[in-house]
Amino acid sequence: MTQSEALDILKMGENVFLTGPAGSGKTFLLNQYIEYLKAKKISVAVTASTGIAATHINGITIHSWCGMGIADKLNKADFKKVLKKRYLQERLSKTKALIIDEISMLDADRLELVSNLCQSFKNSILPFGGMQVVFCGDFFQLPPVSVGDEKNEYAFHASAWKESELKICYLDEQHRHKDQDFIKVLNSIRNNKIDENTIKQLESRLNQAVRGNVTPTKLYTKNLDVDAINNAELRKLNCNENIFEMDFFHEPGRDKLIDSLIKNCMAPANLALKIGAVVMFVKNKFDESGKCQYVNGTLGKVVAFNDADKYPVVETFDGRIIVAYPREWAIEEDDLV
Repeated sequence: MTQSEALDILKMGENVFLTGPAGSGKTFLLNQYIEYLKAKKISVAVTASTGIAATHINGITIHSWCGMGIADKLNKADFKKVLKKRYLQERLSKTKALIIDEISMLDADRLELVSNLCQSFKNSILPFGGMQVVFCGDFFQLPPVSVGDEKNEYAFHASAWKESELKICYLDEQHRHKDQDFIKVLNSIRNNKIDENTIKQLESRLNQAVRGNVTPTKLYTKNLDVDAINNAELRKLNCNENIFEMDFFHEPGRDKLIDSLIKNCMAPANLALKIGAVVMFVKNKFDESGKCQYVNGTLGKVVAFNDADKYPVVETFDGRIIVAYPREWAIEEDDLV
């Protein structure tokens, strides 16, 4: 299904499960639909299962939005306390559409609790109180968040999921990669349908030198190790260092909000760069016509700093030249209530 076809279904007010592989444009489409709803003055709740995911769509966590916090269940007393909160009453009573991004990380019990709270606030027996619901994510990627030995079920096991009669919008276009052979390998692994051709292609790259000037990315389990490698590579570059600091909207009493932004933003609060440094964009950017300029994951190398304001000029590994201007990251303050 194309993005435009899925957008038409969303505009019809259908309950939707928006899915597809990484790079298929799920977040881009969500933001398009959010803009559409706001233009129509339809009250929409923009939420995600985690703080990091929420920053990609300028929303808040679903846990904060509905008042359930981190609990998977609420006893009767706590449930009643949540229902008495005036700001939640006002918020949920006016909401017409609920969006939950990265739905795969929200387990069935918590999704059921979200629906129960919505039903109570809206005094309706319909799932999620009768709101349009849009769940976005990929169950092949990230499982529900678990603590200790608990084994949480995926969201689609919840009764509220089944009762919502979701239309499945599977995006099958690829906007992040152009190499069709590479895409086939990724999809075969994703779908657990690895054949001899996939194995041959992977084995053909074993211990092979990387063509061109691309240095393979190394993966580590701890940020401390990542920072050590990055700093060591940066020190090897014999040129001046430019430091870019994250700028915040400062206001008294907002320290907790700033801490949350730093924690959930994919970019570091202080970024040191030199000419020759390998970099990766961590947010999608599209121009006014909808043409993609770069996506989360676009790799390149700093080739200069522009004369006007000293922002890094990046040559991507596919040959494009991009000036990396500042971007905004946001998280709603209600997420900290």
